[in-house]
Amino acid sequence: MKKIFMFLVICMSFISVITGCEKEKSVDKKEAKEKVYKIATDTTYAPFEFENDKGELVGIDMELLKEIAADQGFKYEVNVVGFAAALTALETGEADGVIAGMSITEPRKEKYDMSLPYFDTGTTIGVRKDSGIKSFEDLRGKKVAGKVGTAACKFAESISEKYGFEIIQFEDSSTMFQDVIYGNTAACFEDYPVLGYEISRGLDLVIPFEEIAEPTSYGFAVMKGENSELLDMFNKGLSNLKANGKYNEIVNKYIKK
Repeated sequence: MKKIFMFLVICMSFISVITGCEKEKSVDKKEAKEKVYKIATDTTYAPFEFENDKGELVGIDMELLKEIAADQGFKYEVNVVGFAAALTALETGEADGVIAGMSITEPRKEKYDMSLPYFDTGTTIGVRKDSGIKSFEDLRGKKVAGKVGTAACKFAESISEKYGFEIIQFEDSSTMFQDVIYGNTAACFEDYPVLGYEISRGLDLVIPFEEIAEPTSYGFAVMKGENSELLDMFNKGLSNLKANGKYNEIVNKYIKK
């Protein structure tokens, strides 16, 4: 009888442990849904994030984030701080995630946990129509523009010695574009869809060649080992948006093919 009693005690203890684990998982999931995540982004990086005529923050990144959050049932607030500042906010714990046309690179994957790719891109350059620049070789001896912390700027740095040009860095794309238009710099290094979108809207620059350098993809980022539940929800939501057609609807709204 005593043995039977001890067996029942052990079984009840085992069930309590299992039940406790399940409750803990349920609580963690509930907390993830109730938490308001702080998402940092760039200031102006059209067509991914920018202000429309009404002063509203819009763009591919903003609409994807909104639809993914709705699909997965989590809350968030967006902090518009600039690209370099967004990464700093993530690293100091002031932001839970970053969505800002951020290229997925090996160095970044060592520092951050990144989502599934949500947009394919690559680097190109923008120049004035009368510049005469047709290749990277034509940049020799000149000053070029790049945006701090971006993959496009890092690519410019990687070939600057080979082609003999100097890089001037800017905090935002719009100021960088104007610097080229004013003739202070000969070219700007930028992601192809961003530059192409701005040119289609009247930016007085041209892309001098068709080749796209450093093809890569954009991803959503959280700090390494942190906010895994947010990253998981982003990936699941993105997959659902691609399956139900909402993803293509958002992208096609901003980039005409």
